[in-house]
Amino acid sequence: LDLAMFVVFSSVAGVLGSPGQGNYAAANAFLDGLAQYRRDRGLAGQSLAWGLWAEGGMAGDAQRMAAAGFPPLTVEQGLALFDAAWGVDRPVVVPVVLDLPRLRTRGVPPMLRGLVRTPTRRAAPGDAGLVAELMSLGSDERVATVLNLVRTHVVAVLGHATNDAVQPHHAFTDLGFDSLTAVELRNRLNAVTGLRLPATLVFDYPTPAVLAEHVLGEILGQRAAEDDFAPVPTVVGTDEPIAIVGMSCRYPGGVSNPDELWDLVAAGGDAIGAFPTDRGWGLEGAGGFLYDAAEFDPGFFGISPREALAMDPQQRLLLEASWEAIENAGIDPGSLRGSRTGVFAGLMYH
Repeated sequence: LDLAMFVVFSSVAGVLGSPGQGNYAAANAFLDGLAQYRRDRGLAGQSLAWGLWAEGGMAGDAQRMAAAGFPPLTVEQGLALFDAAWGVDRPVVVPVVLDLPRLRTRGVPPMLRGLVRTPTRRAAPGDAGLVAELMSLGSDERVATVLNLVRTHVVAVLGHATNDAVQPHHAFTDLGFDSLTAVELRNRLNAVTGLRLPATLVFDYPTPAVLAEHVLGEILGQRAAEDDFAPVPTVVGTDEPIAIVGMSCRYPGGVSNPDELWDLVAAGGDAIGAFPTDRGWGLEGAGGFLYDAAEFDPGFFGISPREALAMDPQQRLLLEASWEAIENAGIDPGSLRGSRTGVFAGLMYH
């Protein structure tokens, strides 16, 4: 590696939002760190975080990124940027072409706001012009107007020709939404309404009709009656700051719920077994494994099979465990939709 210039070729496909490419993001982060590591020790090192190339594969990603303001690189542009990168004294360089007018209209990502100037928009309670328009309409017309607004932007995100391709009561997951397009729709609605809607919007409000109703309420400043979320007075003893009302778990040894865990511990069972044969590890020996970790029903959670394959297995297990913990408490998980219920996940070391 004793070179005049040590160049690491990378890609920002996973970083700029290509779904199912978390492996790219992890590999890129390593290469960026390697370049920085070498620079810190006085060695040559530079990582080029390329955008997509026009003559490469991943056509769907190229179309989506171009619509977001990151057009694919032509060979001529790529070579020119490669030459320019040699003159930049930084360990990590991003050679991309930016479509500035499109970025300004679609919303500038935080990391690029120092490069692209945009007018400051009021974030809440809603765009004044849109509020005035809605206030001049009757109740049914307001709903129809916002529903049409939502469908228009859903069509734009998914690349359909007309709003007829998006039915009001079809689930977003059935329409083809994934985590990336969910964020893109959220950004579009934020830009046009002046609201600050969450990135989980299409998962919290799973159809265009339900989402339109929520957006309408946010625009007009209408909230659910306070009585709907009135706190229930409780008395908590000082010796019981936390009450466990439901549990779930996954452990080696075939443990899929708390009762099975108790049975394993009470019987002094052994949770150690042979290496799984369905993961291509090719290792001998023994350990504690969740053999059924790959058994996941994406449709049950409203997730497309493609996105489920891209998810970390721990994310899938967390979804299953969260659902089962609520059921274990005797609560219908579906009844919590729209309520102030949260799931907090973390690591416990012992």
